[in-house]
Amino acid sequence: MTAESQIDDASAGPVRLDPAATVDDIEPDTPYVATINGIVEYGIFVDLNESISGLVHESNLEGTYAVGDTVVVELDRIRDNGDISFLPRTDLEAPEPEVEEPPSGPVTADGLLDHLGQSVTIEGRITQIKQTSGPTLFHVSTGDGILIAAAFERAGIRAHPDVELGDVVRIAGEVQRYDGSVQLESEAVTVLEGEQRSGVETAISEQRAAAGTPPSIDPLVEWDSLDTIWPSLEDVASRLRGALLEGRPVRIRHHADVDGICASVPLQLALESFATQVHHDGDAANYLVRRLPSKAPFYEMADATRDLNRALEEQDRHGQQLPLVIMLDNGSTAEDAPAIETLQNYGLSIITIDHHFPDHAAVEPYLDAHVNPYLIDEDYRMTTAMMAVEVARMVDPDVTDKVSQLPAIAGTADRSEAAAMEDYLELASRDTEWIQRITEAVDYAAHWLGYRAGRHLIEDLLAVDTDEAHHERVVELLSSRARTEVEHQLEAASSHLERDDLPNGATLHTIDLDRFAHRHIYPAPGKTTTAIHDHLVAETGGDPMITIGYGSDFAVLRSDGVRLDIPEIVDELTESIRGGGVSGGGHLVVGSIRFVGGRRKEVLDSLIGHLGDAPIDADTGVSSD
Repeated sequence: MTAESQIDDASAGPVRLDPAATVDDIEPDTPYVATINGIVEYGIFVDLNESISGLVHESNLEGTYAVGDTVVVELDRIRDNGDISFLPRTDLEAPEPEVEEPPSGPVTADGLLDHLGQSVTIEGRITQIKQTSGPTLFHVSTGDGILIAAAFERAGIRAHPDVELGDVVRIAGEVQRYDGSVQLESEAVTVLEGEQRSGVETAISEQRAAAGTPPSIDPLVEWDSLDTIWPSLEDVASRLRGALLEGRPVRIRHHADVDGICASVPLQLALESFATQVHHDGDAANYLVRRLPSKAPFYEMADATRDLNRALEEQDRHGQQLPLVIMLDNGSTAEDAPAIETLQNYGLSIITIDHHFPDHAAVEPYLDAHVNPYLIDEDYRMTTAMMAVEVARMVDPDVTDKVSQLPAIAGTADRSEAAAMEDYLELASRDTEWIQRITEAVDYAAHWLGYRAGRHLIEDLLAVDTDEAHHERVVELLSSRARTEVEHQLEAASSHLERDDLPNGATLHTIDLDRFAHRHIYPAPGKTTTAIHDHLVAETGGDPMITIGYGSDFAVLRSDGVRLDIPEIVDELTESIRGGGVSGGGHLVVGSIRFVGGRRKEVLDSLIGHLGDAPIDADTGVSSD
């Protein structure tokens, strides 16, 4: 409350100080309404609000007083140590205490703050039960958000042991602020059954549908393919918002390349923001949303077992629900299916946004939603980040200014030839050379981060809400190192290339990366093969060309000007080479294959035979992931 408004109020009677007011707002010669909070031999202590207290000395008092009485005082002085003394204003009558009527019906999470200090009733579904060293904390979804009800037994002892995760309850208590969060200090908890439960569940569903519906926004660019896929992206945004409204954790699993990172970072930002908006636990964003990189361009069993183990531990230790997992830049192929099926069998929900060539039949039974440009007759040129950035904006439109540059970065990294690339580059407000430097720096950082998210470093490199000068320094540093190390790898490998002319007129270059390239450093085999291929294409002026970098049990393919179908080739090799252990995939013209080391020659010979039969197509293009 300002001094001016206090003077105006004082002319009409004692001022009831605003709850947010501080000592600096107290004016001399202004009468204030106060509440007695303590009585001692030398006077009475009074509160003007929750943060301002002081003493009225007994020498200034007449009559008798009781704790809880309302009195009128004015400022005497504020001592150097911060202690405040007041004088009574016996010439003014203390007003009757303001009594707020309690709400007539149950309140929801969205309206809880309006009833701070009041006794209320809530009705909702238990989404988490967390036992602390003090109270038991029940997280309750009312459909429009999550609130916390603290129930006290003996310290560290589970209150209301009959209440379980998923129960629909009615809780009565007082709304209080505690440790930066707002919670309900419960007085009674009732588990609802029958018609009462059904009625509350209906109300929760209606609230959730309204709060979970994404706001209406326009796409970042005009693109017919984006318009076609838009309803699927809205569905994903609705599912993500709905998960957080139910208190369900969201785990973002993404390929640890530039496209996967550019897809996952905006979703993390948007989901954290939305979690903070709808959850009364100030720490909710930290445990409800996590970003988890995957080194392989598909969801491996190693990733699945780590994710499942962590989810089960969090369920056991913290009473959390099993999470919704969203796969970005992976999750579309038959290679993903075993790991995804493992999660689905434990009851986890899985969503995929990917632009690798899909095996929809293999993964569809296990996915809640599957978004892929190939499913709308588009292709890899619509990168995962181009789709995921739009989903992030649907979850929380306020992230737009922070992430609108990311589709251009992802498209540059994946060499997208989409018609919308020009518009995305314009949005990024950067020249193509600098965006290329960003992709190199992110790729370099991701290599050394491994399975770690590296949040602050990655956001600095992507210019996500970071200082511009710092962004430029870090990108310059890491991209220069990346270029130097790629050059060293090329120097080591180039003289060991083997060249053949294929029957279809394309040129084939092969190299044994185990023998003639540095291993376990940057760049990795895939990036090494890409660098070699790009160098060769630049030298020959873009003639049809295929490059294979192989090792003891793998082969990486890059092509230009040849119409390949790598997933189909993998299927044919798997069928024809029994016991070869052939698997793999990727995009149509870019991919990798794994096999049993003892069958390497047979697999490579058969692979090269298929490549020699592929038709030449100068307009095919290539993606580098």
